[in-house]
Amino acid sequence: MEVFSEFFSKLGNLEELIRWGGLTVLIIIVFAETGLLVGFFLPGDSLLITAGLIAAQGYLDIFVLNVTLILAAIIGDQVGYLFGRKTGPRLFNRENSLLFKKDHLIKAKEFYEKYGGRAIIYARFVPFARTFAPIVAGIGQMDYGKFVTFNIAGGILWVTSMTLLGYFFGNIPFIKKNFEYVIIGVILLSVMPVVIGYLKHRKEKKLEEKGAKESV
Repeated sequence: MEVFSEFFSKLGNLEELIRWGGLTVLIIIVFAETGLLVGFFLPGDSLLITAGLIAAQGYLDIFVLNVTLILAAIIGDQVGYLFGRKTGPRLFNRENSLLFKKDHLIKAKEFYEKYGGRAIIYARFVPFARTFAPIVAGIGQMDYGKFVTFNIAGGILWVTSMTLLGYFFGNIPFIKKNFEYVIIGVILLSVMPVVIGYLKHRKEKKLEEKGAKESV
């Protein structure tokens, strides 16, 4: 239990989390965010960029980092797809809980319907969609071979783009000198789309409620 409490206490400080758990904690988070329903709250993008920044300091091997996290991302999506295929449409009838939000599942479904198979690639770069898109693909009985192709492509593009972005920026002298501030900036930038999406959703919900009251 101490390990879990320490893990969650360090989620707010990604640099400290990575130095504490190393490659193991990175693999677990990437897998959980893409393969488990509860992974939507995990900081995937900012975590990968931070891992790249730390690799630039020589703490992690960038090649090993990319290979292992690509595998974790691909396997995670495979698990999500198989879970969706097994549970089927009844998952949409599940009630909201602390770790499950039906709205995220519905938005992922809309995202999938809009982009088709390419959604598996695009979803890698959208926090909530990253968790739910493979599940929706499984529910929709997407051709398995097609899913695997998009899954592999998306996993490679997502992991390498994020880690290499951090790695190359991490070699810039100014960033090396202001490493802690850069980490804070990365976290804020990665959280911003989620906050904007939440505020937009709240606004839309209030407008719907207002419209419903006026029609009564």
